[in-house]
Amino acid sequence: MAVRHQLIRRPPRAVWAVLADPTLYGEWVVGPSESTPLDPTWPEPGSRLRYTVRLGPWSSEGVTTVRHQETGKELELEASFKALGTARIFLQLRPWGEETLIICDEHPLRGLGGTLHNPAFEALLQLRHRGMLARLARVVERKPAAVHRA
Repeated sequence: MAVRHQLIRRPPRAVWAVLADPTLYGEWVVGPSESTPLDPTWPEPGSRLRYTVRLGPWSSEGVTTVRHQETGKELELEASFKALGTARIFLQLRPWGEETLIICDEHPLRGLGGTLHNPAFEALLQLRHRGMLARLARVVERKPAAVHRA
């Protein structure tokens, strides 16, 4: 399992606000270039969003489904990308003083990704998570801290 963490200089409610906005998915997740909610209840369990991955002239779509959530604390997703299969992505938010420690745990569930899962694949996931969590921090932190106080 690829597990990585990132300290974000905002409180958990600010991080959750970004995770709970399906239109921002393409801004912080490495791979997708855009996302569209398929259900108006995101991030309730069972709600879905469609995302598009583009590589040059090639593009393909996938679907991410919320499998579990605890508002402000946990979000567990199943990302499905055609022939590659599905992956479980678990995001946990922990208060860290006035900031948030976010922990990401991802592993393949079904399909080709699960079949080919090996130490090299784990290393690629670690690189992906490094970029993804840094992007998430940038999206959350680009808003002034005062916006998140309530």
